[in-house]
Amino acid sequence: MHDEVTAALLCALRQPGRSPGRLLLTGWFSFRDGEATAGDVLARRHASAELTRAGIRHDTAWSPGFRPGELSLETARPEAYDTVLIVCGPVHGPQVIALHARFRACRRLAAGVSVVDPADPAATGFHEIIARDGTAAPARRDLAATAAAGPLPPVAGVVLSHGQGEYGDRRRHEAVNARLTGWLAGKDCARLSADTRLAADDWRLCATAEQFLALVSRCDLVVTTRLHGLVPALRTGTPVIAVDPVAGGAEVGAQARAVGWPALVDAGALSEEVLDHWWRWALSGAGRLAAARHSVR
Repeated sequence: MHDEVTAALLCALRQPGRSPGRLLLTGWFSFRDGEATAGDVLARRHASAELTRAGIRHDTAWSPGFRPGELSLETARPEAYDTVLIVCGPVHGPQVIALHARFRACRRLAAGVSVVDPADPAATGFHEIIARDGTAAPARRDLAATAAAGPLPPVAGVVLSHGQGEYGDRRRHEAVNARLTGWLAGKDCARLSADTRLAADDWRLCATAEQFLALVSRCDLVVTTRLHGLVPALRTGTPVIAVDPVAGGAEVGAQARAVGWPALVDAGALSEEVLDHWWRWALSGAGRLAAARHSVR
Protein backbone atom coordinates (compact mmCIF):
# COMPACT_ATOMS: atom_id res chain seq x y z
CA MET A 1 0.00 0.00 0.00
CA HIS A 2 1.30 3.44 -0.93
CA ASP A 3 1.99 6.09 1.70
CA GLU A 4 -0.17 9.20 1.53
CA VAL A 5 2.36 11.38 -0.31
CA THR A 6 3.17 8.71 -2.90
CA ALA A 7 -0.48 7.96 -3.52
CA ALA A 8 -1.23 11.66 -4.07
CA LEU A 9 1.79 12.02 -6.35
CA LEU A 10 0.85 9.07 -8.55
CA CYS A 11 -2.67 10.42 -8.77
CA ALA A 12 -1.31 13.79 -9.93
CA LEU A 13 0.98 12.13 -12.48
CA ARG A 14 -1.83 10.00 -13.91
CA GLN A 15 -4.24 12.82 -14.61
CA PRO A 16 -5.95 12.29 -18.00
CA GLY A 17 -3.82 13.64 -20.81
CA ARG A 18 -0.94 14.52 -18.45
CA SER A 19 0.81 11.19 -17.92
CA PRO A 20 4.52 11.96 -18.25
CA GLY A 21 6.53 10.68 -21.19
CA ARG A 22 9.80 11.11 -19.34
CA LEU A 23 10.33 12.60 -15.89
CA LEU A 24 13.40 14.19 -14.30
CA LEU A 25 13.65 13.36 -10.60
CA THR A 26 15.37 16.09 -8.57
CA GLY A 27 15.88 17.32 -5.03
CA TRP A 28 18.43 19.13 -2.92
CA PHE A 29 20.78 16.28 -3.86
CA SER A 30 20.65 17.77 -7.39
CA PHE A 31 21.81 21.31 -6.64
CA ARG A 32 25.48 22.11 -7.12
CA ASP A 33 25.48 24.06 -3.83
CA GLY A 34 22.86 21.91 -2.14
CA GLU A 35 23.15 19.11 0.39
CA ALA A 36 22.72 15.42 -0.25
CA THR A 37 21.46 14.32 3.16
CA ALA A 38 20.69 10.71 4.05
CA GLY A 39 17.00 11.61 4.23
CA ASP A 40 17.06 13.27 0.81
CA VAL A 41 18.71 10.25 -0.80
CA LEU A 42 16.29 7.83 0.88
CA ALA A 43 13.34 9.94 -0.30
CA ARG A 44 14.74 9.87 -3.85
CA ARG A 45 15.12 6.10 -3.64
CA HIS A 46 11.55 5.72 -2.48
CA ALA A 47 10.19 8.00 -5.24
CA SER A 48 12.28 6.28 -7.91
CA ALA A 49 11.05 2.84 -6.86
CA GLU A 50 7.42 3.98 -6.98
CA LEU A 51 7.87 5.63 -10.38
CA THR A 52 9.45 2.45 -11.73
CA ARG A 53 6.62 0.37 -10.29
CA ALA A 54 4.13 2.68 -11.99
CA GLY A 55 5.91 2.35 -15.33
CA ILE A 56 6.98 6.00 -15.46
CA ARG A 57 10.31 6.47 -17.21
CA HIS A 58 12.58 8.78 -15.31
CA ASP A 59 16.16 9.93 -14.75
CA THR A 60 17.76 11.37 -11.62
CA ALA A 61 19.78 14.59 -11.64
CA TRP A 62 22.68 14.53 -9.15
CA SER A 63 24.88 17.30 -7.85
CA PRO A 64 28.27 17.07 -9.60
CA GLY A 65 29.85 17.64 -6.20
CA PHE A 66 28.19 14.50 -4.82
CA ARG A 67 28.09 12.20 -7.86
CA PRO A 68 30.69 13.45 -10.37
CA GLY A 69 30.08 12.21 -13.90
CA GLU A 70 26.38 11.46 -13.35
CA LEU A 71 23.50 13.30 -15.00
CA SER A 72 23.17 16.75 -13.45
CA LEU A 73 20.78 19.69 -13.75
CA GLU A 74 23.35 21.35 -16.01
CA THR A 75 23.71 18.36 -18.37
CA ALA A 76 20.04 17.30 -18.42
CA ARG A 77 18.43 18.72 -21.59
CA PRO A 78 15.11 20.38 -20.68
CA GLU A 79 13.57 19.37 -24.00
CA ALA A 80 14.14 15.69 -23.13
CA TYR A 81 11.56 15.86 -20.32
CA ASP A 82 7.96 16.86 -20.00
CA THR A 83 7.81 16.59 -16.20
CA VAL A 84 10.17 17.61 -13.40
CA LEU A 85 9.63 16.28 -9.89
CA ILE A 86 11.42 17.56 -6.79
CA VAL A 87 11.26 15.47 -3.61
CA CYS A 88 12.15 16.22 -0.01
CA GLY A 89 13.63 19.42 1.43
CA PRO A 90 12.13 22.93 1.46
CA VAL A 91 10.69 24.53 -1.67
CA HIS A 92 12.51 27.73 -0.94
CA GLY A 93 15.39 29.82 -2.24
CA PRO A 94 17.18 30.78 -5.45
CA GLN A 95 18.20 27.26 -6.46
CA VAL A 96 14.58 26.11 -6.62
CA ILE A 97 13.66 29.29 -8.52
CA ALA A 98 16.48 28.54 -10.99
CA LEU A 99 15.04 25.04 -11.46
CA HIS A 100 11.73 26.59 -12.52
CA ALA A 101 13.51 28.86 -14.99
CA ARG A 102 15.60 26.11 -16.61
CA PHE A 103 12.66 23.71 -16.93
CA ARG A 104 9.93 26.28 -17.54
CA ALA A 105 8.48 24.28 -20.44
CA CYS A 106 7.98 21.22 -18.19
CA ARG A 107 5.21 20.43 -15.79
CA ARG A 108 6.79 20.86 -12.36
CA LEU A 109 5.67 18.93 -9.30
CA ALA A 110 6.93 18.75 -5.71
CA ALA A 111 6.26 15.88 -3.31
CA GLY A 112 7.18 15.24 0.30
CA VAL A 113 8.52 18.80 0.67
CA SER A 114 8.27 21.54 3.28
CA VAL A 115 6.51 24.75 2.27
CA VAL A 116 8.21 27.54 4.19
CA ASP A 117 6.28 30.38 2.52
CA PRO A 118 3.38 29.56 0.17
CA ALA A 119 3.84 32.96 -1.54
CA ASP A 120 7.55 32.40 -2.26
CA PRO A 121 8.21 32.16 -6.04
CA ALA A 122 10.06 28.92 -5.30
CA ALA A 123 6.71 27.47 -4.16
CA THR A 124 4.33 29.24 -6.55
CA GLY A 125 6.42 28.05 -9.53
CA PHE A 126 5.15 24.49 -9.12
CA HIS A 127 2.04 23.30 -10.91
CA GLU A 128 1.25 21.11 -7.89
CA ILE A 129 2.77 20.60 -4.45
CA ILE A 130 2.10 17.57 -2.27
CA ALA A 131 3.60 18.89 0.96
CA ARG A 132 4.70 17.00 4.02
CA ASP A 133 4.25 20.16 6.15
CA GLY A 134 3.82 23.93 5.95
CA THR A 135 0.32 24.04 4.49
CA ALA A 136 -3.19 24.02 5.90
CA ALA A 137 -3.39 20.27 5.25
CA PRO A 138 -2.33 17.90 8.05
CA ALA A 139 1.35 16.95 8.07
CA ARG A 140 2.20 13.85 6.08
CA ARG A 141 4.79 11.16 6.65
CA ASP A 142 8.22 11.85 5.13
CA LEU A 143 9.14 9.80 2.04
CA ALA A 144 12.39 8.62 3.65
CA ALA A 145 10.46 6.78 6.36
CA THR A 146 9.47 3.87 4.11
CA ALA A 147 12.32 3.83 1.58
CA ALA A 148 14.04 0.51 0.98
CA ALA A 149 17.44 0.18 2.64
CA GLY A 150 20.13 -2.47 2.50
CA PRO A 151 21.95 -4.14 5.40
CA LEU A 152 23.44 -1.61 7.80
CA PRO A 153 27.25 -1.38 7.63
CA PRO A 154 29.47 -1.41 10.73
CA VAL A 155 30.10 1.67 12.86
CA ALA A 156 33.80 2.50 13.09
CA GLY A 157 34.95 4.75 15.90
CA VAL A 158 37.97 6.77 14.77
CA VAL A 159 40.30 8.04 17.51
CA LEU A 160 43.37 9.85 16.15
CA SER A 161 46.38 11.48 17.76
CA HIS A 162 47.60 14.77 16.29
CA GLY A 163 50.12 15.85 18.92
CA GLN A 164 52.87 14.03 20.83
CA GLY A 165 55.62 16.49 19.99
CA GLU A 166 57.75 14.72 22.60
CA TYR A 167 58.64 12.12 19.96
CA GLY A 168 60.38 14.72 17.80
CA ASP A 169 61.52 13.55 14.38
CA ARG A 170 60.11 10.07 15.06
CA ARG A 171 56.60 11.49 14.65
CA ARG A 172 54.75 10.13 11.63
CA HIS A 173 51.33 11.35 12.77
CA GLU A 174 50.41 13.51 9.77
CA ALA A 175 51.37 10.89 7.19
CA VAL A 176 49.80 8.02 9.17
CA ASN A 177 46.54 9.90 9.80
CA ALA A 178 46.28 10.91 6.14
CA ARG A 179 46.85 7.34 4.98
CA LEU A 180 44.46 5.96 7.57
CA THR A 181 41.61 8.39 6.90
CA GLY A 182 42.03 8.01 3.14
CA TRP A 183 41.65 4.26 3.57
CA LEU A 184 38.65 4.67 5.87
CA ALA A 185 36.92 6.91 3.33
CA GLY A 186 36.77 3.94 0.98
CA LYS A 187 35.29 1.51 3.51
CA ASP A 188 31.56 0.83 3.65
CA CYS A 189 31.03 1.92 7.23
CA ALA A 190 29.60 4.69 9.36
CA ARG A 191 32.61 6.67 10.62
CA LEU A 192 32.34 8.21 14.08
CA SER A 193 35.12 10.63 14.96
CA ALA A 194 35.82 10.47 18.70
CA ASP A 195 38.14 12.53 20.88
CA THR A 196 39.55 11.23 24.16
CA ARG A 197 39.77 14.79 25.50
CA LEU A 198 37.13 15.48 28.14
CA ALA A 199 35.44 18.87 28.64
CA ALA A 200 32.54 20.14 30.70
CA ASP A 201 31.97 23.21 28.52
CA ASP A 202 31.89 21.66 25.03
CA TRP A 203 28.86 19.56 24.07
CA ARG A 204 30.84 17.86 21.29
CA LEU A 205 33.18 16.19 23.79
CA CYS A 206 32.52 13.66 26.52
CA ALA A 207 32.53 15.14 30.01
CA THR A 208 33.38 11.95 31.88
CA ALA A 209 35.42 8.83 31.24
CA GLU A 210 32.23 6.78 31.51
CA GLN A 211 30.70 8.75 28.64
CA PHE A 212 33.69 7.94 26.44
CA LEU A 213 33.49 4.27 27.41
CA ALA A 214 29.80 4.30 26.49
CA LEU A 215 30.65 5.81 23.10
CA VAL A 216 33.30 3.25 22.08
CA SER A 217 31.25 0.36 23.49
CA ARG A 218 28.55 1.08 20.90
CA CYS A 219 30.96 0.91 17.95
CA ASP A 220 31.50 -2.30 15.99
CA LEU A 221 35.22 -1.55 15.92
CA VAL A 222 37.63 1.27 16.71
CA VAL A 223 40.48 2.49 14.48
CA THR A 224 43.00 4.47 16.49
CA THR A 225 46.47 5.98 16.64
CA ARG A 226 46.07 6.79 20.34
CA LEU A 227 46.94 4.70 23.38
CA HIS A 228 43.69 5.81 24.99
CA GLY A 229 41.75 4.85 21.92
CA LEU A 230 43.09 1.31 22.26
CA VAL A 231 42.69 0.79 26.02
CA PRO A 232 39.10 2.05 26.57
CA ALA A 233 37.82 0.22 23.48
CA LEU A 234 39.32 -3.10 24.56
CA ARG A 235 38.01 -2.79 28.10
CA THR A 236 34.49 -2.46 26.64
CA GLY A 237 35.03 -5.51 24.42
CA THR A 238 35.21 -3.54 21.17
CA PRO A 239 37.75 -4.79 18.57
CA VAL A 240 40.50 -2.29 17.73
CA ILE A 241 42.82 -1.69 14.81
CA ALA A 242 45.73 0.04 16.55
CA VAL A 243 48.21 1.98 14.42
CA ASP A 244 51.39 3.23 16.10
CA PRO A 245 52.18 6.65 14.55
CA VAL A 246 55.75 6.81 15.90
CA ALA A 247 58.63 5.44 13.85
CA GLY A 248 60.18 2.49 15.65
CA GLY A 249 57.12 2.16 17.89
CA ALA A 250 56.03 3.87 21.09
CA GLU A 251 53.19 3.70 23.61
CA VAL A 252 50.49 2.35 21.29
CA GLY A 253 52.62 -0.59 20.16
CA ALA A 254 53.94 -1.21 23.64
CA GLN A 255 50.44 -1.38 25.11
CA ALA A 256 49.12 -3.66 22.36
CA ARG A 257 52.01 -6.05 23.00
CA ALA A 258 51.59 -5.77 26.76
CA VAL A 259 47.99 -7.00 26.59
CA GLY A 260 48.57 -9.39 23.69
CA TRP A 261 46.40 -7.55 21.17
CA PRO A 262 47.30 -8.74 17.65
CA ALA A 263 45.70 -6.04 15.45
CA LEU A 264 48.69 -3.70 15.63
CA VAL A 265 50.20 -1.89 12.65
CA ASP A 266 53.54 -0.06 12.83
CA ALA A 267 53.90 3.28 11.03
CA GLY A 268 56.46 1.81 8.64
CA ALA A 269 54.26 -1.16 7.73
CA LEU A 270 51.07 0.78 7.03
CA SER A 271 49.34 -0.36 3.84
CA GLU A 272 45.80 -0.91 2.59
CA GLU A 273 46.42 -4.65 2.40
CA VAL A 274 47.45 -4.83 6.07
CA LEU A 275 44.55 -2.59 7.17
CA ASP A 276 42.06 -4.61 5.13
CA HIS A 277 43.32 -7.81 6.76
CA TRP A 278 42.79 -6.46 10.27
CA TRP A 279 39.44 -4.90 9.28
CA ARG A 280 38.10 -8.29 8.23
CA TRP A 281 39.52 -9.91 11.37
CA ALA A 282 38.14 -7.26 13.74
CA LEU A 283 34.62 -7.70 12.34
CA SER A 284 34.81 -11.49 12.34
CA GLY A 285 33.78 -13.80 15.12
CA ALA A 286 37.43 -14.33 16.00
CA GLY A 287 38.05 -10.59 16.38
CA ARG A 288 34.97 -10.05 18.51
CA LEU A 289 35.83 -13.03 20.71
CA ALA A 290 39.39 -11.76 21.16
CA ALA A 291 38.10 -8.33 22.19
CA ALA A 292 35.52 -9.85 24.55
CA ARG A 293 38.35 -11.50 26.48
CA HIS A 294 39.69 -8.02 27.30
CA SER A 295 36.36 -6.68 28.52
CA VAL A 296 36.05 -5.74 32.17
CA ARG A 297 32.27 -5.56 32.03
